[in-house]
Amino acid sequence: MRHQRVGKKLGRDSAHRKALYSNLAGALIEHGRIKTTVTKAKAVKPHVEHMITLGRRGDLHARRQATAFLRSRDVVHKLFADVAPLFKDRPGGYTRIIKIGTRPGDSAEMAYIELVDDEYVATQREERTPPPLEEAESVVVPAIPVEAAEELPETEAELVEDPEAAEEVLAAEDVPPAPAAEAEGDEPTAEAKS
Repeated sequence: MRHQRVGKKLGRDSAHRKALYSNLAGALIEHGRIKTTVTKAKAVKPHVEHMITLGRRGDLHARRQATAFLRSRDVVHKLFADVAPLFKDRPGGYTRIIKIGTRPGDSAEMAYIELVDDEYVATQREERTPPPLEEAESVVVPAIPVEAAEELPETEAELVEDPEAAEEVLAAEDVPPAPAAEAEGDEPTAEAKS
């Protein structure tokens, strides 16, 4: 009987569930925000809050307890050095769950679970986003047949920037169709002779 046993099983045995909680908590501490199902977010929230409480305590025993759960010294260092000091004056409630709708594949309810400190989450997001492309790199070049590629201009000034205009230019040119490959020893057909 499971009387008064809190928590979800999530379709996993205890070792798999413990590893899942450890990985989700580590990812949340490392990135500040993760996207997962609502059920997993609700299940991992108490574990993350407990880890942040250990980080606020800051002593050696708390660090060892966090390392035993998170299994990564880098994540534990980030927890104690960066994340926990942000919440030194906050008495709990370090995370929030934001529902974002259903997943297209199986209609599972999805959510973001993130740390409450918006500035920290924003800085983590900025570190992960790649720099914007320059305008010269974002020009779309249409696919051109190999026969027409030999006749293209060599300089960038002569290139057409609009893909639709490039297609019209290629269509306007009389590009002969590629000749059918003939075997070396075969006689040309009657149609080819005339």
